[in-house]
Amino acid sequence: MRSVPARIPRPDYAASGVPSDRGARAVRTPDEIEAMRVAGRVAAEALVEVGRHVRPGITTDELDAIGHQAMVDVGAYPSTLNYRGYPKSLCSSVNEVICHGIPDSRRLQDGDIVNLDVTAYIEGVHGDTSATFLVGDVDEHSARLVQVTRAAMHAGIDVVRPGARVHEIGRAIESVALPEGYSIVREFIGHGIGDQFHTSLQIPHYHDPRHDTVLVPGMTFTIEPMVNLGSAALEMWDDDWTVVTRDLQRSAQFEHTVLVTDDGHELLTVPAVGPPAEERFAGIRLGTEPVASGD
Repeated sequence: MRSVPARIPRPDYAASGVPSDRGARAVRTPDEIEAMRVAGRVAAEALVEVGRHVRPGITTDELDAIGHQAMVDVGAYPSTLNYRGYPKSLCSSVNEVICHGIPDSRRLQDGDIVNLDVTAYIEGVHGDTSATFLVGDVDEHSARLVQVTRAAMHAGIDVVRPGARVHEIGRAIESVALPEGYSIVREFIGHGIGDQFHTSLQIPHYHDPRHDTVLVPGMTFTIEPMVNLGSAALEMWDDDWTVVTRDLQRSAQFEHTVLVTDDGHELLTVPAVGPPAEERFAGIRLGTEPVASGD
């Protein structure tokens, strides 16, 4: 684990690895919402910085170091660090890894795809975002998977408004991903977020009318579909974190933290200047351009 300066406030699990089991409100206060805009911005800008360095030959641990430094430099704690014992400051999920890949000495190779998932804790709240990047010369099927997954996330986001029900989000995501012949992971879903990393609010990325929670202004949660090229079946490695497709076909994911507003929604995980990573790097075959091309 990388160290965090003592001056930086920490979430309740930072030392023990055990998050609080206290109840969580679904609706945030105005002050919390303002704080979440800060946390979301920090996470978004850290993701952009990490994305600028994605290229063949770099290790996922080196990307972890970049993301870690980007967060601590602005006074944020990397939310994943020691969350239930997770050992790193971001998640790096390469190719057939669906989610929660642990950064290590693996070097990205030409043709890989990699999801980088960054969460920042600052001002007492969390902001959570991720994007899948193309590394070098990626095959057509993988590039299409990434493109469609991003479109599916935005389809889900577009239905967020007061009075909508949670299951409408999953229905919108399915309407984009399933006609392409892809599958959607069901075991890992979006979640409420605020002063706690994960709250009890659940946001499935598939349609099930039983998920009929009504969205109201002030709710904050993530939408983060994981879409597979092949089957939705998965397995977990014995590190108790890394989740992979059972058929070893590729998986992609995108994520934003979303606020329900009085008349629609707001993306909280956006940089102060310029587009988020999922737009900034869309269509760039990373590693074929200089790092500065992300600016």
